[in-house]
Amino acid sequence: MSDAGTTSTTDTTGPTGEGHTLTGNIRVHEAFHSEYLAHDRTIIVYLPPGYDEATAERYPVLYLHDGQNVFDRATSVGEEWRVDETAQAMITAGEIDPIIIVGIYNTGEHRIDEYAPTLREDKGGGGQADDYAKMLLMELKPFIDRTYKTLPGALNTAIGGSSLGGLLTMHLGLRHPTAFGKLAVLSPSIWWDDRVIVREVEELPGKLPERVWLDAGTNEGPEVIEDARRLRDALVAKGWVEGDDLMYMEAEGAEHNEASWAVRVSAVLKYLFPRARSG
Repeated sequence: MSDAGTTSTTDTTGPTGEGHTLTGNIRVHEAFHSEYLAHDRTIIVYLPPGYDEATAERYPVLYLHDGQNVFDRATSVGEEWRVDETAQAMITAGEIDPIIIVGIYNTGEHRIDEYAPTLREDKGGGGQADDYAKMLLMELKPFIDRTYKTLPGALNTAIGGSSLGGLLTMHLGLRHPTAFGKLAVLSPSIWWDDRVIVREVEELPGKLPERVWLDAGTNEGPEVIEDARRLRDALVAKGWVEGDDLMYMEAEGAEHNEASWAVRVSAVLKYLFPRARSG
């Protein structure tokens, strides 16, 4: 198994300078190597305010695909998701629990292969999502749990992504519910392989992940909305309850891009990691 000791860690505040927009305590692990995938990738980690190695406190973790798009405009395709700024403000205001957020960079032209669960040569590739899952479950998650003060159980571990990353998130959540108890599925590519992800839900023996956020933007097109509703209905048929352990949103006027997903980040975080109330 790959040892994440082969990675390197940058300055704890992350890259700075012209174009960079990182906020908070950021760690970067470059050239993360996997025995299950052909290409190394960068891992970027956001640590919450008050994170201190000397204390006993541990934190839930959110893993996000397309990690170069979630924190830093300098590395993003167009706009960024502003997850670091949003989480920092919400944690400080007491709106959500303090969390660790892990951005997993994609590998460019190999993204479609790693994110799509089935091979469709007519669509450009795919079929390596289960190998990506091995990387995540057998290499990256253990490395994060060793390196940072995490709460490693499924109820405290979320995974999320958009577009093909949303498709991947849904697939991984259905296949590995004992690892990922919370899913953030934004504008998923439900169309892939004649809606294979809907068939995966329909074949489930029953409800699996604890909590699912599912959405799509109304300006992504009527077929996208129709597919999102089809996936929502399949989840409900398996036992998820809309408004409870399934949050479904049709974002008015939202498009299929980082700027639109950034607008939804606060609602996603509040749903997945609501502030625990004592007493």
